[in-house]
Amino acid sequence: MKSETNRKTVKSSLPILLTVAIVMMIMIMAAFLVCRHMMKAENHARYVGMMNYASEKIAKTVRGMEMSAMNEFDEVEKHLDTPESVIAALKSKTGLNPEVRGYFAAFEPHYFEEKGQWFEPYVHHVDSSEFEVRQVGSAHHNYHRSEWYIRAKKSNDSFWSDPYYYYDGTNISGHYTTFVKPVYDAEGRLACVCGADMTFEWLGKELRRIDNAMNDDELINKYIAGDANFYTVVINNDGSCIAHPEGKTLVVDEEFVKRDLAQKRSGMAEIDIDDESAIIYYAPIEHVDWSLALVVTDEGTQGWLSLLGIGLLLVAFAGFVVIWFVCRRMKRNEAI
Repeated sequence: MKSETNRKTVKSSLPILLTVAIVMMIMIMAAFLVCRHMMKAENHARYVGMMNYASEKIAKTVRGMEMSAMNEFDEVEKHLDTPESVIAALKSKTGLNPEVRGYFAAFEPHYFEEKGQWFEPYVHHVDSSEFEVRQVGSAHHNYHRSEWYIRAKKSNDSFWSDPYYYYDGTNISGHYTTFVKPVYDAEGRLACVCGADMTFEWLGKELRRIDNAMNDDELINKYIAGDANFYTVVINNDGSCIAHPEGKTLVVDEEFVKRDLAQKRSGMAEIDIDDESAIIYYAPIEHVDWSLALVVTDEGTQGWLSLLGIGLLLVAFAGFVVIWFVCRRMKRNEAI
């Protein structure tokens, strides 16, 4: 009678033990998946924070460039009495910002009668210490029809031009952007549109400083895998790359990303760069129509997450071993 009771107990216990084993395995797998998901979410939040940090740093640099150009424009505004004083004002602060390749003041037709319809003095770098003054306004270069001139007159405000390529066969040829501002005389009339031409070298320098700072940051390295690979670029609202680290670039072809850039919205996208998958986090930069993008080409391996997975597998294996021994012993007892 007792032996029969033991057999029934064994038979009823085996399904329970198997069920416990299956439930334990499911719980372990679920715990691992939840942990991995949480880690990815945490990395995502950190990359967004890095992107915002870089965007704010670039915005401060842009603002500094604006203030430097504004000082030059203010000098022009104070010296609108003669063409010679305007040229002297343009030359007065050119050495303060070596990143600016040239300053100009494009005047309204016949503002100075003796200068006629086109008067646009342009002061630009010849080398690191010397400047050259040229009168570039003419029928051939009718700046009154230029997009930047028309926009300045309509907006009555300062702005950054779209990137463009300038070539004249000299050392000032290259990719440029221009900070533009309309200037008014004491009577409130538009006198001229002033501009500061600059290449994107200053932007590339700032990106290198930001990347180096983030790669050396102990807090970032503590929570982001050490073998992760990321860098920052500046992209225009059409998806083209304006500034980037040497040897690395980015061209955005995804239409939804271009819409976000044009509407100055933040976002994230998975794209292919040179046939390799990457993740970009992008956000608008204040004061300009550009965006900062953090490009993550390799999220790296999470060492502790791998160790956790191995640990959970060992726990699962140990649990199966224990259940196997229990079942084996129970079968022996059943046989007796």
